[in-house]
Amino acid sequence: MQTALQADALPKLDECGLLKHPQQWNEQVAEDLARMSGIAELSNDHWLVIFALRDYFEKFGVAPAMKHVCSSFQKESLWVHELFGSCLNAWCVAGLPDPGEEAKSYLSDM
Repeated sequence: MQTALQADALPKLDECGLLKHPQQWNEQVAEDLARMSGIAELSNDHWLVIFALRDYFEKFGVAPAMKHVCSSFQKESLWVHELFGSCLNAWCVAGLPDPGEEAKSYLSDM
């Protein structure tokens, strides 16, 4: 069992904690990124959000409005924030590319 993260075990991250090469993402990378963000274990709800973000980005190439992610699962508007600490953390754990400064600001404020 892994007790501590090794810096060289993760793909390279940028200054915001986003994967520099998002194609290197996999579920183990998500678990490692989550632990780095203070999330001890990813629950089923975490995975619902992660795959919803990945699916939306694959279809539209942008970050979704998080209130729409929450409402699509019949959850309160701060559900993603409560799960991940911030919506930007959810984006990071989902292994998605830098969404741009405006989107990072939006994701950080939620």
